[in-house]
Amino acid sequence: MAPMHSFEQTADSTPLLTPALQAQLLTLARAAIDAGLNGGDPLRLKVEDYSPSLSEPAACFVTLTRNGALRGCIGTLEARESLVEAVAYYAYQAAFGDPRFPVLEADELKLLRIEISVLGPQQLLNVASEEQLLDLLRPGRDGLIIKEGALQATFLPQVWEVLPNPQAFVRALKCKAGLAPDYWSAETQCFRYQVESFSEP
Repeated sequence: MAPMHSFEQTADSTPLLTPALQAQLLTLARAAIDAGLNGGDPLRLKVEDYSPSLSEPAACFVTLTRNGALRGCIGTLEARESLVEAVAYYAYQAAFGDPRFPVLEADELKLLRIEISVLGPQQLLNVASEEQLLDLLRPGRDGLIIKEGALQATFLPQVWEVLPNPQAFVRALKCKAGLAPDYWSAETQCFRYQVESFSEP
């Protein structure tokens, strides 16, 4: 598998990172959390010290689990900074800034499993109803964004493991965005994307 030198992908592809680069990002994520536990501040890094494959702007999410249960998940849908900067920042935020969970304690670090999801490009779906959306969705493969005015929410493809039924998936995402489960309007926008996801053993 060749290192990826650009995160500009087609709608049906995802970034390709070698196992060595994946391991480097996972190590970086753990180091960012460790830095927060020891000093309270995000990890400082030099992008130029990393492979060009990791220096391209990319959107990502960092997910923390403990004994199989979610312990934090924070990320971005916009590729505003390099992948290494995004991984370090969102690993820190997942540990200390996810409002659904208490701040991570030092004795939890060894129990954490870190997963990184690097997002491919977003594809606007030309749909006029929930039924049309359900026809286009690919369970287990597509991440989904629903936007309605200022309201927005996303589910990573991994959520299909918990919500394998497409209608339940879509309606739970609407609720996450602050919409009624059966809501739809002419202003509703839907985007799908794929991810390259990898985690610690």
